[in-house]
Amino acid sequence: MVVFGLAAAAIYFNNWAVWPLYWATQGTMFWALFVLGHDCGHGSFSDIPLLNNVVGHVLHSSILVPYHGWRISHRTHHQNHGNVENDESWVPLPEKIYKSLDNTTRVMRYTVPFPIFAYPLYLWRRSPGKKGSHFNPYSDLFAPNERKAVIISSACWVSMVALLLLSSVVVGPAIVLKTYGVPYLIFVMWLDFVTYLHHHGHEQKLPWYRSKEWSYLRGGLTTIDRDYGVFNNIHHDIGTHVIHHLFPQIPHYHLVEATKEAKHVLGKYYREPRKSGPFPFHLFNNLVRSIKQDHYVSDTGDIVYYQTDHQLYKFPSTKSE
Repeated sequence: MVVFGLAAAAIYFNNWAVWPLYWATQGTMFWALFVLGHDCGHGSFSDIPLLNNVVGHVLHSSILVPYHGWRISHRTHHQNHGNVENDESWVPLPEKIYKSLDNTTRVMRYTVPFPIFAYPLYLWRRSPGKKGSHFNPYSDLFAPNERKAVIISSACWVSMVALLLLSSVVVGPAIVLKTYGVPYLIFVMWLDFVTYLHHHGHEQKLPWYRSKEWSYLRGGLTTIDRDYGVFNNIHHDIGTHVIHHLFPQIPHYHLVEATKEAKHVLGKYYREPRKSGPFPFHLFNNLVRSIKQDHYVSDTGDIVYYQTDHQLYKFPSTKSE
């Protein structure tokens, strides 16, 4: 009701004092919807697979996410978390791939705010060094028996795009941009901000693994819990991320209590998150610091840590004649 009220007020008054309130609120709600769809993908939303798929498609298609395409790649992420070679989400670049990127790509990838708008590009092209698309049923991401599901999700995505285009014809592109486009960008920022910080930005550098040094438990323990203040309940306690990675079948409404119990078992291997005020401003410092320092990992070694390219932000000076 709050979102609808802000939308109505913003459209009626068309006042720049109201629009930002609506954008921030609606974008945050889009992110909350994404998290529920994420639970559908894990099968933790319902015990009924069909219900998970129906609700997941409705929620994710409405925010331009191909449900099955992303669900499958996210499954790969969970199965290989912390693995340099096989992880799927925010995986570190090996030095060879990093140095093969042109300087403009490197600078944009490691300069705020560009990384927190990366999600749509990731859906289309994945990450550097990986091939395929979340929309292409013949992508390396998917097994042959998953192609039909990917086609269905891509068709739902196209239907949502068509609905937005039709709305632009009916009410005008400016209204669609203000009511949907800007909140969508806020949602993308939330998604990239949260998912990046669940695997990066700890005060101490955390290991990434290869080969025999990697295990499901070791990889899961490299994830990081975060406190998002007033947003914890709004986005369904997604900040309790360690227990989610170890046991992704746990519904979001049990993550907090499960984490409390798991602390006694994990002991020193659990990193207590820094408590936030109402708003998690301190996490922006973690984000910026990590993006400036965590650039690539060594091409060799089964336990590796992020390294820093100290030349990244040094541009050749030009002397005027």
